[in-house]
Amino acid sequence: MSTIGFVHTVLSLPPTFAALAEELVPDAEVFHIVDETLLGVTRRTGSLTPTTRRRVLGYVESAAEAGADLVVVTCSSIGPAVDASRSFLDVPVLRIDEPMADEAVRTGSRVGVVATLATTLQPTAELVERRARESGRDVTVVPQLCEGAFEALQAGDRDRHDELVREGLRRVIAETDVVVLAQASMARVVETLSDAERAVPILSSPRLGMERAAALLA
Repeated sequence: MSTIGFVHTVLSLPPTFAALAEELVPDAEVFHIVDETLLGVTRRTGSLTPTTRRRVLGYVESAAEAGADLVVVTCSSIGPAVDASRSFLDVPVLRIDEPMADEAVRTGSRVGVVATLATTLQPTAELVERRARESGRDVTVVPQLCEGAFEALQAGDRDRHDELVREGLRRVIAETDVVVLAQASMARVVETLSDAERAVPILSSPRLGMERAAALLA
């Protein structure tokens, strides 16, 4: 029996990924490591500090030492630190947004990246650009930051968050062939768009990432 160790920076995510694992990798055991301060510090500083990079490595190593056959990191903001951790481990480490980026690169030449945090937008956009280069594809990334949406959600104003995300989605859909959501929390807003507004594929990371996880463990 395989074991998946998840590393999260948002407290609400373990149930989401536990359900996906149960559906897509039903024979796997799972466990979760959650530290919200990784994202909090990255937001405050505006970038990944050396200390945060070391802490991410520590959590990834801890997951492997606890018996994980695959470590899945579910936060895009700390993605570059995940990349750097791979050379220290003997087990695979998956950034949850990598399969989404790969699918976007396969789908179109103009890829919209939508986020509510600048610290998530930049690493996701850079990931799409890197995966495009590695696959030999010519891709233009169109970034869209939904300013104020994250703060609205933090303040408990879910309606305002959703309104700002919808506005951002509409703008970027008009300019691109495919859109990726840098934060899975925006996926529910997509369902509020009309069929006409959803004129291009809109990709979210959790399911695509867990489908890749299942393939890695097969």
